[in-house]
Amino acid sequence: MTFVHSWCHNVRSTAHAEADIRALAEVGIRARHSCGWPQGLPDTQPADQGPIDSLARDWKSWSNEGLITLGMAWRGQFRAGAIKPEVYQPEFDNARKLGLPITVHVASARKAVNQIAPLYEAKLMGKDVQLIHTLSANAAELDMIKEAGCAVSVSPASELRIGYGFAQISEMLARGIPLGISVDTAALTGSANLFGVLKLARDCENARAESEFKMTARKALEFGTIEGARSLAMDDRIGSLRPGKRADLIAISPNALNMAVVTDPAHLVLEATGPENVDTVVVDGRILKRGGKLTALDTAKVIAEARAALAGLRARTKWR
Repeated sequence: MTFVHSWCHNVRSTAHAEADIRALAEVGIRARHSCGWPQGLPDTQPADQGPIDSLARDWKSWSNEGLITLGMAWRGQFRAGAIKPEVYQPEFDNARKLGLPITVHVASARKAVNQIAPLYEAKLMGKDVQLIHTLSANAAELDMIKEAGCAVSVSPASELRIGYGFAQISEMLARGIPLGISVDTAALTGSANLFGVLKLARDCENARAESEFKMTARKALEFGTIEGARSLAMDDRIGSLRPGKRADLIAISPNALNMAVVTDPAHLVLEATGPENVDTVVVDGRILKRGGKLTALDTAKVIAEARAALAGLRARTKWR
């Protein structure tokens, strides 16, 4: 099967951007790098477009032979409060001038109401825009998302973890809105286990509908495969195993106690599979995991560097 994680993350400086891109290339995964505004930049000040212009101009040298694509993580019209047009409009216009896909967090919590209609009315939506969360969207705003052609990405685990509310998965499916599901960030969810997030999404929809059969296991898995690819407008290349598509896939081993009895494969994968059951990972024909072991990364080195980074942070901030 092929697995697609549909969230795009913003970065906070040119140095961070370049470091993140190098890390993605080292791992060998297929990804979209969405470049955002600098950390600490006041929401009264437009972001300097020089860094993203430079990345776009020289993107071929950064793209790891096309595995990494470039996008913009846009601030949008709302953050802690409303943002003025003279701040958000130049950033949005530049992304469209560069032909970059745009991702924006909007209506992220149930109390963050009336944020989607202003985007629609200002013509700041379209097939090149992916909306993140959209938890507070009302029926009329969901219709606007559909009409504009936007895709949506939700992250049920983090949205529940921090009390934002429930994703409106069934409501978007009913309208035919392209929808992907993401881990969001392991700092919130505790791990990057997309199997668990897909299962949680299914369970939440069944709970909301008070029906065990509201969402099937196969449909839930599609959010991590072809639907995730559609939400990133990459379904012509990845998301399913078809002739002519790129060779991105995972192979799950049944040789473990939790996977030993196979009846319906989709049900087993959703209900029982964990990262430890993934035997092989292939991206663009390159094997990144084989026999349950990563081939492109030195895990001991990664662990040591992460612990050293944390120790350094504690020392600099006098955090005990």
